[in-house]
Amino acid sequence: MSPSLTPLFVNFCLLCAMTLASDPDPVQDYCIPNPKLGAIKTPLHTFLPCKNSSEATTDDFVFSGMKVAGNFTDTGLAAISVNPTIFPGINTLGMSFVRADLYVGGINPPHFHPRATEISHIVQGSVYSGFVDSTNRVFARVIEQGEVMVFPRGLVHFQMNVGKKPATIFGSFNSQNPGMQKIPSAIFGSGINDELLEKAFGLSSKQIGTMRRRFDPKRVRF
Repeated sequence: MSPSLTPLFVNFCLLCAMTLASDPDPVQDYCIPNPKLGAIKTPLHTFLPCKNSSEATTDDFVFSGMKVAGNFTDTGLAAISVNPTIFPGINTLGMSFVRADLYVGGINPPHFHPRATEISHIVQGSVYSGFVDSTNRVFARVIEQGEVMVFPRGLVHFQMNVGKKPATIFGSFNSQNPGMQKIPSAIFGSGINDELLEKAFGLSSKQIGTMRRRFDPKRVRF
């Protein structure tokens, strides 16, 4: 390849990578999935064909499943995640969202979303919120009712209710499938070699065993 073309080629590759990493742009106003038509499968995705737009109704664009908190876990967190599977109206719109409730002292353990940035709005309560960047710098403070914090895509973030009453949070993602990787279960519940974990964390084999039992994906409820 000509040296003069190398920078152009590199920029093109980077542009392609960024394009493939985001949700596709919609090619119509909306796409309400029609399960009666059967799914279309590709090597990377499964799609449901759209209803005819004339069959769409207002109810397709309204979701009523977040009026009350979900089921609380051992960490004091109740989360209702909303994606196109349960709310067809947001299909192809490049977004999803979550209602999260925290008991007093409850936590949303460190985790990250590989495919989305998150905006977190405190509906009620006082929540210690933050994220860690790629230099291990932590950005954290107590977020009060009515305030918003952003968690950049792919960065580890966390929340803890530090108030005297339950807290409610509304989180919104710029992807209809943001994904989520929970740090504790990813490390101790995924089957990584024990010796590696012992060396990485300075723990004994017995301690590693305890952590594995604590974060066994079949038992843990974050």
